[in-house]
Amino acid sequence: MNLLKTLAAISSMTMLSRVTGLARDFLFARMFGADAAMDAYVAAFRIPNFFRRLFAEGAFSQAFVPILAEYRNQKGDAETRELVDHVATVLTWVLVFSCVLGVLASPLLVYLFASGFREQAAKFDLTILLTRIMFPYIGFMSLVALASGILNTWRQFKVPAFTPVLLNLSFIVATIFSEPLFGKEKQIYALGFAVLIGGVLQLLMQVPSLIKIGMLPRIGLNPKFALRDPKVGRVLRQMGPAVLAVSATQISIIINSTWASNLPGAMSHLNYADRLMELPSALLGVALGTILLPSLSGAKAKGDTKEYSALLDWGLRLTCLLALPSAVGLLTVPEALVSTLFHHGKFDAHAVLMTSRAVAAYGVGLTGLILVKILAPGFYAQQDIRTPVKIAIVVLCVTQALNLLFYFCVPTLAEAGLALSVGLGACVNAGLLFRGLRQRGLYVPEPGWWVFILKLCCALLLMGALGWYFNSHIDWLGLRATSVMRCAILAGVVLVCAFTYFAALFAMGFRLRHFRKLAH
Repeated sequence: MNLLKTLAAISSMTMLSRVTGLARDFLFARMFGADAAMDAYVAAFRIPNFFRRLFAEGAFSQAFVPILAEYRNQKGDAETRELVDHVATVLTWVLVFSCVLGVLASPLLVYLFASGFREQAAKFDLTILLTRIMFPYIGFMSLVALASGILNTWRQFKVPAFTPVLLNLSFIVATIFSEPLFGKEKQIYALGFAVLIGGVLQLLMQVPSLIKIGMLPRIGLNPKFALRDPKVGRVLRQMGPAVLAVSATQISIIINSTWASNLPGAMSHLNYADRLMELPSALLGVALGTILLPSLSGAKAKGDTKEYSALLDWGLRLTCLLALPSAVGLLTVPEALVSTLFHHGKFDAHAVLMTSRAVAAYGVGLTGLILVKILAPGFYAQQDIRTPVKIAIVVLCVTQALNLLFYFCVPTLAEAGLALSVGLGACVNAGLLFRGLRQRGLYVPEPGWWVFILKLCCALLLMGALGWYFNSHIDWLGLRATSVMRCAILAGVVLVCAFTYFAALFAMGFRLRHFRKLAH
């Protein structure tokens, strides 16, 4: 399998997801701006999203996929099928219980995630109601994570990469019809129901592909029987430390949410900035991580240490090639991005300023955020989750120390500092993961890295200078043009910067064939 070609296919699906996501956020900004109702929605959606990232896409995927790959490569179809069925049975029953509990405990969860709202009774109550509407989303998305893990292990990457588009389409339709359905004062409710519908659609989308490969899970009525299976026990034992590893990052999210809830509009500003940061993060980091984990797990099962290291080296080179210019873009043209995409309707000049600062702050740590998604699978494929746990605890302490520093010592950076601390913490995380892989001999850099980095730096300087020029010489906030024309101008700036970067690399000898990689 040509991994570069596979990455391009996944990234194209992810790009479609992010384009529809930008359309969604454009409508959000126009319809809701950064007001109290939008803050309530962001806080409420963050709660099921937190548990989804902690248990479903986090601990569960990291524990399940390497074991599934091992069984597929070594144990045969019958035992692999039994593993899938029993894991799906236990997961489903746990999710039913968790969703009921989450709906009942919504007031406590909102207090934990957005304690700053407690002084505003209407906002606090709205957040509780939206949380109750959206909490079952975690159940559907956990099953989506199970299905995606199976399909990715079978090298069926496109469908899992496409499914987020359905959530965005659900949001877009809900936003357009929110006022006719719920009235002007309660139209934010439409976003809550859109989350739930989007989760159902994403799960249904994967069912035909699971049937095609013969791995549609058969969910039993007796979870106790499934729990007695030693294979399920292995997954659960791996999930324990995996939960600790992921929870350190997610605890930072809870604390950051609490900080942000004390600043009017901060939840919304950071949410819009996060969307722009997630565009390159998903296109590269998520896509590469999706490819690398099953590929690394396969190399581990075969005992091929050379291939294991080569896969990591390929992933790191591609990350540097594409993540660094993305980071420079966020740093040099944040106002151009935010004002063009969101400065409409209720999204005012103050919101543009605060969101732009957060975008630039994310740019500082973007490469670290993406590198973590490449380096962490190097441990998970080895079924070593304890090392990332230890590193995550250190990163948690670093991130929160930075939060305290920015929030109290640099008040002008109170909002943007929350984004900056996450990015800097991710850089520390990436550095410690890299050192761990090197010390264990799991990754041995291939020749030519110093020359590679030097050439990248030269191209980045040219691109950064152009970006800074366009951002400072065009009045993006006061630009009098239609939305289509403003988007066209921004697209022109992005294309000129991208062309300059890749033309400089081409002149220095970079060729596409240098980044092709075949999976054995």
